[in-house]
Amino acid sequence: MVVYRSHTNDIKRFASAKRFASWLRLVPNNKQSGGRIISSKTPKGKNAIALSLRQAANSIGNQKEHPLTPFFKRIAYRKGRNAAITATARRLALILWNMITKSQDYLQPNSQLLYDRRKLAQVNNIKSRLFRLNLSEDEMMEIFQKTSFPST
Repeated sequence: MVVYRSHTNDIKRFASAKRFASWLRLVPNNKQSGGRIISSKTPKGKNAIALSLRQAANSIGNQKEHPLTPFFKRIAYRKGRNAAITATARRLALILWNMITKSQDYLQPNSQLLYDRRKLAQVNNIKSRLFRLNLSEDEMMEIFQKTSFPST
């Protein structure tokens, strides 16, 4: 039996991971007019790969210890569970494309490093917001005394 490899089903035909995710219909279809986004809904599709990735993403959302769980929860808090499933499925598609086309194993990111980066970004955000308020030294001390933990 001869098995022909169809060019239409080859993942390497996509020039980038973004194009692969777009083919799976896991990215928003931004409709713009005059530089302003009118609609950014993710188009519907019945691609079996996309459906499998969405199911895997939903499973990740139910797990406690998975490298993508913090990403899922962050998106779910901001935009809802359905958007988080789509976003996580897109991220899984990008990981798959990179693993297959580059023939390399998945390298799990250091979760502590990601946590530290996110914390630093939040601290910098708070600093810039406080700076924009243009508070006096007395007002700053009053805020910190009310919000700081009591020393024991």
